[in-house]
Amino acid sequence: MAIASTMLALGTELPAFTLPDVRSGGTVATDDLKGDALLVMFICNHCPYVKRIMSGLAQFGRDYEGSGLDIVAVASNDATTHPEDSPDELAKVADRNGYVFPVLYDESQDVARAFSAACTPDFFLFDSDRKLVYRGQFDSARPSNEVEVTGEDLRAAV
Repeated sequence: MAIASTMLALGTELPAFTLPDVRSGGTVATDDLKGDALLVMFICNHCPYVKRIMSGLAQFGRDYEGSGLDIVAVASNDATTHPEDSPDELAKVADRNGYVFPVLYDESQDVARAFSAACTPDFFLFDSDRKLVYRGQFDSARPSNEVEVTGEDLRAAV
């Protein structure tokens, strides 16, 4: 079932977080992210909308690697009710898709609540002052259409 994003107000300050990286076993904190801009993406493995753009997310990450844009993905689903969104499964999908950005696991869902993230995928772009400058879609590709996955909306915002 599609759920509408609740959308933080533009200009909102980046909510602080420290979360485990499902691949490295270490943690990533907002204080570690020192790029000129920061993209926080809420994703998961089971969502048909995320599945539709996975290769595009991987390409987006490669295209912006080393550019000054820090990118992190956050997965906040309960692994008990969604076992395909467990840290181990998230790591497997990240590796299989070639994600070059960390995939973080928000077991408590506190980070998702701080961002008012209610659906996947959900994208939050922060500027160098860590103020929200974009929240919205990756592009117009959906499971129900044949639109090419390009990330054009998010690329335009970056």
